[in-house]
Amino acid sequence: MVKKKIFCNNHYNKNLKFHSRKLRLNSLSKAEKLLWKDVLSKRQTGKRFLRQRPISCYIVDFFSPELKLIIEIDGSSHLFRGVQDKIRQSNLESLGYIVIRFTEGEVLNDLEGTKSIIDYSISCLHIISTPQTNSDTRQSHLTLTTHSAASDKPVEK
Repeated sequence: MVKKKIFCNNHYNKNLKFHSRKLRLNSLSKAEKLLWKDVLSKRQTGKRFLRQRPISCYIVDFFSPELKLIIEIDGSSHLFRGVQDKIRQSNLESLGYIVIRFTEGEVLNDLEGTKSIIDYSISCLHIISTPQTNSDTRQSHLTLTTHSAASDKPVEK
């Protein structure tokens, strides 16, 4: 029996391909470079991540197609875009993605903490996406709690 690979484009928007390529080549922040090199390599996570991926009408910073996980790094340009970021995140989540966000400061000042949150998220999503024989034991959703850089209060993602 030959297994057929089912193609899923994950809401890929080919109209944003040129712009996303330009971002990959020219616009990575220091935090994005650090996260890409030291945390998100397939060798370290065991999962494939893509950079600057067009999804729907957005270009997300990092995306794992297998886990449907989006990781966003909010730089200084996001300081006054809170409402737009919430709408963007809500729209991506409505497409079935899990979105976790970090500020640039969180990545640069606490790379180990950022890595721990990402590793935990990957392990939870791997458990959720792995079929189990007993459906009662399968987790139905994932809630991530991180600390916002602006306050010490936990923020539910």
